[in-house]
Amino acid sequence: MTLLQSQLPISAKREQRSTLIGLSAVLWWSVNVGLVRGVSNAYGPVEGMALMYTIAAILLIIASGKPKFEKPSFLYLLCGGALFVGTELSFALSIGYASNNRQAIEVSMINYLWPTFTMIAAIVLNGRKANKLIFPGVMISALGVFWVLGEKNGINVHEICGDIASNPLSYGLALSSAVLWTLYSTVTLRMARGKNYVPFFFIMVALMLWGEFLLHGDSKLVLNTDGLIYLFGGAAAIAGGYITWNTGLLHGNVTVMAGASYFIPVLSAVFAAFFLHTTLTAAFWNGAAMVCTGSILCWLATRSKAPNTSLPPHGDCVPS
Repeated sequence: MTLLQSQLPISAKREQRSTLIGLSAVLWWSVNVGLVRGVSNAYGPVEGMALMYTIAAILLIIASGKPKFEKPSFLYLLCGGALFVGTELSFALSIGYASNNRQAIEVSMINYLWPTFTMIAAIVLNGRKANKLIFPGVMISALGVFWVLGEKNGINVHEICGDIASNPLSYGLALSSAVLWTLYSTVTLRMARGKNYVPFFFIMVALMLWGEFLLHGDSKLVLNTDGLIYLFGGAAAIAGGYITWNTGLLHGNVTVMAGASYFIPVLSAVFAAFFLHTTLTAAFWNGAAMVCTGSILCWLATRSKAPNTSLPPHGDCVPS
């Protein structure tokens, strides 16, 4: 009994420390949009992303070791890998192909529909129970995105359609990222067998980007201080998010971490506006807050039934 009592404080401190480390992933992921756009501005949307994901893959391998393939599920490597690669490519290129910095921040809000989509998928595909909060949660999240896209005029369908038509690739990729991440999360929970193949998937993302660059790219590689800061900062943010989230996932309080992760849309907009020297309207902030609020309501709608199955934004949902 004495031994058990002496161990409890150590265990509690470890959980608190791991939870804090896991919460830092929220900050890492919140700076992604601004840094990714900065890399794209400096080196181009394809070459810049190829450089960034290559460095991020190296950092992940240094921190986590080489990917281990002990009795892997080859079906999961194929399906999960394709969905993960598709998610990351869609996320990065949606920001890179935006017409300007403001549009890059706007399309990122579409990507942040992933919590709402994930909860819907958990209910429809996995039989997860939810209370009536799920309905206002979904509606408020969707309205928040439309509010962001409408800018000063609120939800103006004609203007929103015009903005999307002006750059359908960027907006379409952002929506694809949210949908693909939802599918990846669902597939990973069912098929990953507790294995973490994220470093391997990152290598695949980098190779796909380099392949696209070699086929169609035009090099813009001119090294400068600002570009290098964005490049290594973006790579560190992406890799750091995965590493710190996985630490918290293994040893911390996942419920606290999942709740905090739903504030990423607003935090992301704050950091992106700072990094990109962009002024955003009050309507944008209202819309971003609505996306956050809707996501939190969706989380609360299912939290009492299954508190520890919430999924991270752009991070592996199953510990290795």
